[in-house]
Amino acid sequence: MTSIRTWRAVALGWGLVCLALMAVHAQDADTLRVGSKRFTESYILAEVIAQTAAPELKQPPVVRQGLGNTAIVYEALRSGGIDLYAEYTGTIALEILQHTGPMTREEMNAALAPKGLGVGVPLGFNDGYALAMRAAEADRLGIKSLSDLARHPDLKLGLSNEFIGRADGWKGLAARYALMQQPTGLDHGLAYDAITAKQIDVMDIYTTDAKIDHLGLRVLQDDKQYFPRYDAVLLYKLDLPQRLPQAWAALQKLEGRIDERAMIAMNARAELQSVPFDVIARDFIAGSAKTGAPDAQRGWVAKLFGPDLGRLARQHLLLVAVSVGCAILIAVPLGVLVFPHARVRAVVLGATGLLQTVPSLALLALLISWMGAIGTAPALVALTLYALLPIMRNTVTGLTEVPAGLRQAGTALGMTHSQSMRIVLLPLALPTIIAGVRTATTIAIGTATIAAFIGAGGFGERIVTGLALNDSGLLVAGAVPAAALALLSEIVFEAVEHLLRRKA
Repeated sequence: MTSIRTWRAVALGWGLVCLALMAVHAQDADTLRVGSKRFTESYILAEVIAQTAAPELKQPPVVRQGLGNTAIVYEALRSGGIDLYAEYTGTIALEILQHTGPMTREEMNAALAPKGLGVGVPLGFNDGYALAMRAAEADRLGIKSLSDLARHPDLKLGLSNEFIGRADGWKGLAARYALMQQPTGLDHGLAYDAITAKQIDVMDIYTTDAKIDHLGLRVLQDDKQYFPRYDAVLLYKLDLPQRLPQAWAALQKLEGRIDERAMIAMNARAELQSVPFDVIARDFIAGSAKTGAPDAQRGWVAKLFGPDLGRLARQHLLLVAVSVGCAILIAVPLGVLVFPHARVRAVVLGATGLLQTVPSLALLALLISWMGAIGTAPALVALTLYALLPIMRNTVTGLTEVPAGLRQAGTALGMTHSQSMRIVLLPLALPTIIAGVRTATTIAIGTATIAAFIGAGGFGERIVTGLALNDSGLLVAGAVPAAALALLSEIVFEAVEHLLRRKA
């Protein structure tokens, strides 16, 4: 009877979650959702798009910043999690459409139409891939082009993981130029630190990166013309112009407005002066030529207590509380059910343990595809799955550790199995179960920072942005409150366990 009631509670809980998500989805029908990748320029362009359309919308646009690499952002667009984002023609042709060469915009639209997508509003600048190295080192070795680089196989290359894996990235480039180096995968923002510290010699760059000149880097000539043009455009859902016609008309005004010089200047304000993305976008739309930096001198303490602290804390707590709560509703009843059956117990625990081995970003990407959504829903599912193992394992362990004499005593008193489980076994196993919940909560607090990669918010939002900007202060401002939340949870659970020991 207890198991039936528990399972009813599980069904009711998940039903309420699904209804809430459906209600949110219905409200989003008139909302413009803008996505971005996880690098400075994409963050800025997302804000420019959102602020340009905002005056023509009934409610503020939703900006999903830092969703990850091309595969994740494209999947978010295809599944309806976002309505549009700034993409590049070379990426669309070679990476998304898997075409063997450059394509015209008309050819792209013809290929994208069956997917319900379209390309429009060329923004006016080309941001291509290139390789760069320290100018002094390039002069010393006489390296000016990628062909010259091929004669120095001992140089260390630190390339972004996306570039290494892209169809138009390292593999094709190495084949074209007979490059023998073995690159190391590095986050794009961290690679600038690595090349400055001489830990690597060559890195991949975007040609509009602000740090190229600032750090004295030499962009190597693509003398065999491997890289196509990467003209910035809007990649959008085909129903967007009909669903939000006034906002779409406003976005048409961005066509040709941003040239390379303007984009480099905006990137510089973000990366070198720590100006917030929304401020940069607002100044660009207003036609301002500001070069000041209201955030330039802010230390990590000021960033820690920034105006977004309350919002991020609420989002992080929600992710942790709901996911751990759902994991309890699933894992404890399941642990009770499989406890008497050794083989079934081994299979179930093995399956939940296998989930722990799946990398979090890979699981999130898969969930986006399966659920057709980004943001809170797939993040909650992923966090719930990761929290199952410690709770279920401790439930089984706690029940197993109840002395056989106490179990037999319940039977001798005429208790049914469900009565014995409710009155004897579960109360005695409770401290061990709570220890499992404690472990699951700590795991969820740490893993929830990854949820920012799919627009679920939380303290990971600062960490993701800090990585994109190579801003150590912002990284610390995201890591410290997450660590403080983990410490607070430990204190709470310690108090609960102390109370249980006193009662015992």
